Amino acid sequence: MSEPLRLQTPALPPSEEEDVSRTGREPANVRRGFLDHIRYSRGKHPETSTPHDRFMALSLAVRDRLAHHWVKTARNYYEKDVKRAYYLSAEYLLGRALGNNLINTGLYEPAEKAMREVGVDLTTLIEMEPDAGLGNGGLGRLAACFLDSLATLAYPGMGYGIRYEFGIFTQDLVDGYQVERADEWLKFGNPWEIVRPEKAVPVRFFGRVEHHQGAGGQPVARWVGGKTVVGVPFDTPIAGFQNNTVNTLRLWQARASEEFDLLLFNAGDYERSVVEKNDSEVISKVLYPNDAFQAGKELRLKQQYFFVACSIADIVRRYLKTHTDFRDFPNKVAIQLNDTHPAIAVAELMRVLVDEKRLSWDDAFHITQQTFGYTNHTLLAEAMEKWPVTLFERLLPRHLEIIYDINHRFLRQVQIRYPFDEERLQRLSLVEEGAEKRIRMAHLAVVGSHSVNGVAALHTDLLRRDVLPDFAAMFPERFNNKTNGVTPRRWLAWCNPRLSKLITSRIGKGWETDLERLRKLEEHLEDTEFRKAFREVKQLNKQDLTKHVKDLRSVSLNPEAIFDVQIKRLHEYKRQLLNALHVVVLWMRARRDPSTIIHPRAFLFGAKAAPGYQMAKLIIRLINGIGEVINSDAGTTGLQVVFLPNYRVSLAEHIIPAADVSEQISTAGWEASGTGNMKLMLNGALTLGTLDGANVEIREAVGDENFFLFGLTADEVIARKKAGYRPRDIYTEHLELREAMDLISTGFFSPEDRNLFKPLIDNLLEEDRYLVLADFDAYMKKQEEVARVYRDREAWTRKCILNVARAGIFSSDRTIKQYAEEIWHVKQTPMER
Repeated sequence: MSEPLRLQTPALPPSEEEDVSRTGREPANVRRGFLDHIRYSRGKHPETSTPHDRFMALSLAVRDRLAHHWVKTARNYYEKDVKRAYYLSAEYLLGRALGNNLINTGLYEPAEKAMREVGVDLTTLIEMEPDAGLGNGGLGRLAACFLDSLATLAYPGMGYGIRYEFGIFTQDLVDGYQVERADEWLKFGNPWEIVRPEKAVPVRFFGRVEHHQGAGGQPVARWVGGKTVVGVPFDTPIAGFQNNTVNTLRLWQARASEEFDLLLFNAGDYERSVVEKNDSEVISKVLYPNDAFQAGKELRLKQQYFFVACSIADIVRRYLKTHTDFRDFPNKVAIQLNDTHPAIAVAELMRVLVDEKRLSWDDAFHITQQTFGYTNHTLLAEAMEKWPVTLFERLLPRHLEIIYDINHRFLRQVQIRYPFDEERLQRLSLVEEGAEKRIRMAHLAVVGSHSVNGVAALHTDLLRRDVLPDFAAMFPERFNNKTNGVTPRRWLAWCNPRLSKLITSRIGKGWETDLERLRKLEEHLEDTEFRKAFREVKQLNKQDLTKHVKDLRSVSLNPEAIFDVQIKRLHEYKRQLLNALHVVVLWMRARRDPSTIIHPRAFLFGAKAAPGYQMAKLIIRLINGIGEVINSDAGTTGLQVVFLPNYRVSLAEHIIPAADVSEQISTAGWEASGTGNMKLMLNGALTLGTLDGANVEIREAVGDENFFLFGLTADEVIARKKAGYRPRDIYTEHLELREAMDLISTGFFSPEDRNLFKPLIDNLLEEDRYLVLADFDAYMKKQEEVARVYRDREAWTRKCILNVARAGIFSSDRTIKQYAEEIWHVKQTPMER
């Protein structure tokens, strides 16, 4: 039976009754709002309300307070006719909203007191909320951090994306294997969003293009026929940190233009009557459909165009409310493309300006280029999207024409700049020739934007040098770097309240919005009591995680062990396999001589593998097989291995505050940036890593002595491969490594199938694309150094404190300021306090 609530609610003065239950910040106001929503929004008596009713009621009470400032913020932007930044992203890995909103609105303590007075535990309500997992990994989490920073810095900004009915899959572990289940994050409703059907946008697919001459003799194109889908916007408030600014994330849901065919239904053909509805609504059904098949490719391109077309239409509609001349469009609108997924926006804005608004091509393209900025997030060739021309021709015929026109005019510029250089023309073309012609979406984004940025210093250098060198030579002024960052509100203030309180006790408040203030912690480095308190915070966090792991995996971690953490998407270049091989070697050493283990170690993994990525899924099975063996022997060796299922934002919030070691061990030259490395650093974990992505800048910030560096550099990786890399030679020469690989290959960790892991080992021996074996010895030695340093608790604590103190540069606030000042040219527009 549900827990009864105490209803002794003191009456409020009549003059306050009208508004304070929805806007007041005192515990009594929050309590009143909560009880009102139990009754009027949930239709329940407080004593019979369920835990879900209570979660929804408190969330709605918080949303009321957000809405109060949401309306005012929108009005403020409108009245001042400000330039706005629009962030187009296929992913938003938001996580839970209730706790974050309570922190950002300053309502956490009032809400905690209000809930306590009615007999409800606030923490329990917060833990009930499902993660909004509308993203795959770092790309989507970065987008969420950016929205937080835009609002906190009071920049007029808005996010656009897709309201996926099913987000990133829920990961179960069955006999050590990853098994995917649908992520039903909307199963019980979402209290934060408001649907706005009056702002729905029609989106066309298929059809044909008709060409004729306009009144002045200019050519006019009309896209006609095909099928129309309706995009319905759902708005979510994004609260700035205690500044009364509330921006918007607008997510589009696909609906059929006609729900069903009544004639077919009445004729008894029930299935055909709803075909249109099903075909339309599948567009926003699931994050990243499997594109290994033609139907999956088509659906993925449909998703990208759907949310882009809706967003561009919405942006243009908003602009036309106060302007009539499109020449001023780039002075009022900045659109940032978050990777190549929304790159079709370049062609879509051109279509709107040329076909619908009848601007000349040259004027339209100038406006388009000045409006768009493009962020590249990858160095992986396979992640640089390319769509078959045949698919474009069928699905988006007008856009294919526009892309051909852009390409023709662009290549003429290239010819003039580089006469007789046919190979350069082929490399720069937006159309990749070959057995199957394909549209290069990254090229479209570069040509159609005035700014192209990487997300870490090394990444941007490699982007200029290796990935897009011809474009960098053609447009050197467009290329710039914007190193990623993380929001300190969620990734310190919210997820690590003990450390946050300790920091505030020493340097005061204000670091939440000015992370560089953490530098003041260095003044307390030699304070014995502060170092002791810092260690106690970490130990309490480790004990909390130990309980959480016990509940999740029935493994009792040793809280005195080094918590060695690798949490990120499972991909071979991130080299979870290198970590796993080291664990096996360490265990084999300990079996021979337990004294070789310098300090007990708990290796914690969290990762999801893409459903179709068989090698990555096999690595998950291997880690679980290793854990099963090693954990049964932990009493002898002091080693433990745990793979935590269903890694997501809320799980990261448990793990990161407890981590001692942050494994950032990708092959140098493969990771664009990383933000997990920043979150772990900010919470006092020391990085064990390669010179890859933002690791380079983290090491520069904290100092060489406070970073455990190993492995080949990006240039050395290239040189090693060019010289003729022979991984089998390393296997032959390195006895411990060979024994570990043989143990895996012969089925020791998979007794039910002796050949299960043979493909993993064969792949390492024959190719080893990510140089796992080449870096193994250096990694092993650096891990030994980690253990030795950890034994000196005072020295370790100093390094941890310095990592926290020097993390200020990795705030997403710094990143967003750089975007705003150097790319978007938008101004802060604060609300009255």
